[in-house]
Amino acid sequence: MKVAIVGATGMIGRRLTTALLADGHEVVAISRRGVTVADAPGIGWDPQAGPLSRDALDGVEAVVNLAGASIGSGRWTDARKQEIADSRIVTTRRLVEAIGADGPRTLINASAVGYYGNGDQPVDESAAAADDFLGTTCAAWEAAALAAEANGVRVVVLRNGVVIARESELLRRQLPAFKLGLGGPVGGGDQWWSWVHIDDVTGLIAFALTHTSLRGPVNVVAPHAVRQKDFAHALGRVIGRPTVLPTPGFALKLAMGESAIIALGGQHAVPEVASAAGYAFAYPYIDGALRAELGHP
Repeated sequence: MKVAIVGATGMIGRRLTTALLADGHEVVAISRRGVTVADAPGIGWDPQAGPLSRDALDGVEAVVNLAGASIGSGRWTDARKQEIADSRIVTTRRLVEAIGADGPRTLINASAVGYYGNGDQPVDESAAAADDFLGTTCAAWEAAALAAEANGVRVVVLRNGVVIARESELLRRQLPAFKLGLGGPVGGGDQWWSWVHIDDVTGLIAFALTHTSLRGPVNVVAPHAVRQKDFAHALGRVIGRPTVLPTPGFALKLAMGESAIIALGGQHAVPEVASAAGYAFAYPYIDGALRAELGHP
């Protein structure tokens, strides 16, 4: 299958490109810089400058759209919020425009469990969107992708959880303190974290490419969500360090403003659709996921 990956130079995009090539697929790597990723030829596209050229999708059977500015870097000023939203919604609208009625017949589009807002109760894909910044942004992002269904395109929306990967912003920020024995729960640690190992992100995307009955929203989260304090303790166990120094919530709010909700809030999302479709998670438990990425036995 020939697959175009938009956002191929990002963390998930690079891993996905490598995995699809290893499985024998042909990949086109679409990014702002248009660089080659692994052995996949690169095509440059700036979504803010206009729609993607239809020539870029010549012979492509499926598109995976992973584009979007990081939500975790810096305070959420009005300008930053606009950048976060536009990098997702405008990009997706222009991509759907390029796909049109005679382009690729499958679109797999990223979203996030931030769609659900914060809460303790388990939520599956049938739950409503939250009325907050992340919830409304994810809802508009998904709506932009699902508009392709009007042209007969099968659309799968990936509501990604916290991705466990050695190059992730999460681990890069937390590991230095944890390795010094200065890590611990954040803001009390009772908030749920719906996490997923990056191999299961790429695995579910590959699964969605070939399982044509799959469509609509899919929670890309491991079957066993953890509270944030349990994540902190698991990380300490894996690297062999104590986790007794908590980070107060007020300190994060002072440093990050509204964006502190990323660490202080959480969702208990469950992978109902993926499990029902028969996807088998490679890393259902947090300790195994962390060990796999950090190289500890």
